[in-house]
Amino acid sequence: MVILQIRNIQYRYHDGTYALRGVSLDIRRGEFLAILGPNGSGKTTLLKHLNGLLKPLAGELVLEQKSFTQYASREIFQRVGIVFQDPNDQLFAPSVWEDVAFGPMNLGLSRDEIAHRVDEALSLVDMMLYANKTIDALSYGQRKRICIAGVLAMRPEILVLDEPTCGLDPAGVTSLMTLLKELNGKHGITIIMATNMVDLVPVYMDRLAIMYQGNLLRIGTPEEIFSNMTEIKYACLELPQIALLMKILRDEENLQMNTLPLTIGEARKFLVHKINCNNLTIVT
Repeated sequence: MVILQIRNIQYRYHDGTYALRGVSLDIRRGEFLAILGPNGSGKTTLLKHLNGLLKPLAGELVLEQKSFTQYASREIFQRVGIVFQDPNDQLFAPSVWEDVAFGPMNLGLSRDEIAHRVDEALSLVDMMLYANKTIDALSYGQRKRICIAGVLAMRPEILVLDEPTCGLDPAGVTSLMTLLKELNGKHGITIIMATNMVDLVPVYMDRLAIMYQGNLLRIGTPEEIFSNMTEIKYACLELPQIALLMKILRDEENLQMNTLPLTIGEARKFLVHKINCNNLTIVT
């Protein structure tokens, strides 16, 4: 079921630069969607339209079969939460608890309900022990989690993230992506995430959309998108590292394969099958 529709939206900045040139996209309820594209492709501009931070020059956005123009801004902000790339652009309160409580307080909720939502959100991002910490005492990765908690406290149906893994070390990336996958799978939150890290896509995402110069080039499953090298190169993107290795083995070492494995698990399964079929022995 489609929860959010983007219908031919266009956007131009004050200097005359067209950032979006008629983008159309259907977001399915409960999916984990990646938006890929080089810097300047329009990813961030598109995300800012999804919760009303920017208004399209033309076209419209439809949330559950109802145009954004029929919603109050507050309701859109509540139902579609956005997490910016730099947590320092989003965090402003002195303490963790106060920052996460800001959104629910603006909804006019009771003190008990606010406290319940803050505790719930901090628990979801595994930051309960940091509730009374100052923001300055947090690491960069912890600040990103608090940004997510602040949005979750509003109980959104859709969570939008702009390159959330930027600036994190490998362990931090894995930890954050595991959190997002749990929010999506276990709690049913629809997630839209802009990223340049192609290796994450086949592991965590259901579908991906490729953007280039303000246009949406294509949308599909990781298997569908990464099988088309012409489009990947045109959009200035690369294959995931495992897929690139398997492509080299196919093209330069004549290793026959019907589809290109995109993850370590898929590559391992394929290679073990090849080894067994050829009665080879793995030497350790």
